[in-house]
Amino acid sequence: MMTPLDQIAAALQGYDPKSLPAETVNAFLDQLVLPLQATEAVGVFEALGRVLAQDLISPISVPPHDNSAMDGFALKGYELSTTAPTTLRQAGTAYAGAAWSTPLAAGECLKIMTGAVMPADLDTVVPVEFVQVQGDQITVPPGLVKPGDNRRLLGEDLMAGQPALRRGERLGPAALGMIASLGVPEVTVFRRLKVAYFSTGDEILSLGEPLREGAVYDSNRYTVFGLLTRLGIEMLDMGVIKDEPAALEAAFRHAAQHADAIITSGGVSMGEADHTKAMMKQLGDVAFWRIAMRPGRPMAVGRITQGDRTALLFGLPGNPVAVMVTFLAFVRPALLKMMGAKPVPTLYTKARSTEALRKKPGRTEYQRGVVTRSPDGRLSVCTTGNQGSGVLRSMVEANGLIVLHHHQADVAPGDEVDVMLFDGALS
Repeated sequence: MMTPLDQIAAALQGYDPKSLPAETVNAFLDQLVLPLQATEAVGVFEALGRVLAQDLISPISVPPHDNSAMDGFALKGYELSTTAPTTLRQAGTAYAGAAWSTPLAAGECLKIMTGAVMPADLDTVVPVEFVQVQGDQITVPPGLVKPGDNRRLLGEDLMAGQPALRRGERLGPAALGMIASLGVPEVTVFRRLKVAYFSTGDEILSLGEPLREGAVYDSNRYTVFGLLTRLGIEMLDMGVIKDEPAALEAAFRHAAQHADAIITSGGVSMGEADHTKAMMKQLGDVAFWRIAMRPGRPMAVGRITQGDRTALLFGLPGNPVAVMVTFLAFVRPALLKMMGAKPVPTLYTKARSTEALRKKPGRTEYQRGVVTRSPDGRLSVCTTGNQGSGVLRSMVEANGLIVLHHHQADVAPGDEVDVMLFDGALS
């Protein structure tokens, strides 16, 4: 059952829609967002970026047998002398994919390839470059290896019956390799989240329209498209919706009927004389906020219901940088939760600021930054220059956001700051 927005707000300490701290926004969204429940089975090649819907229990042990970690000579560890060279006779060669079955006599060893099964009576591998070979005799210098060295044990990576991957795991390239290594042809994942998005405003032009005075080309739909694509989300691009009640109503109704979430840009500022906010109120349960942050102060969040379907609504500001910052700070974590992904805290990288940064306490500021490694090996960060919320170039040049937290004050050169690296979410 869905909790009304006013009940969620009442449970949050210090909730003030006219000056809402950034951390309170995420706390609100954590209560608002419900994960998907529907699942489907997909093959390994189709699983990249999908969210696992149930624990994957390993049907086999990995590796399935003791094996050699490198090319060399397999032997009985107790036969190695610790004080003098050890000479052994090579009885044969063990190759990967074929088990050696003949027992070795005392003083014998086996040439072995990486990945080859270790015979039951052998427990140590001497790398080939450590050994002197003369005919079928090998000599091992003392002290180079110890009994048990260079042997991978059965189940060292994973034992049969243990969870290989957990529910809520967003499957990356390494996870695909893990699934395949278990011989599992398909996995159960949550269905794809579907998000509808559109831009609003009479001044917004679609590509292909002639430029006119007072108008600008729509960039927000394209950045939202890129951000959603990074999440592997199914998308419904609804274009640019003019600031007309009938057009807005039709767009919101269609989006709510066909998507799990709706993202709009523009039309949520406190003083805007348009119909977007009114239509949001008319069709849904929506909260309008002034967030204590820069850029991205105005934002709307709520639900729109059409028939038996309810879509989550994110009404983002109109300025291009504000759209991306609010998406990264608030919308992306909420969508990941909707996708069924387990919660992952925001990870910050520490870097020294190379310049003085002015910061007004009582709000969170996200300044576009470029992180580099200094000659001393430490990370440094500088801004991209003009931090205006309409300077789209600043996001192109940046590789992360310098996060100046709510209670933080001015930053002096050399001070450490937190940086939210884009790391594939945007770049």
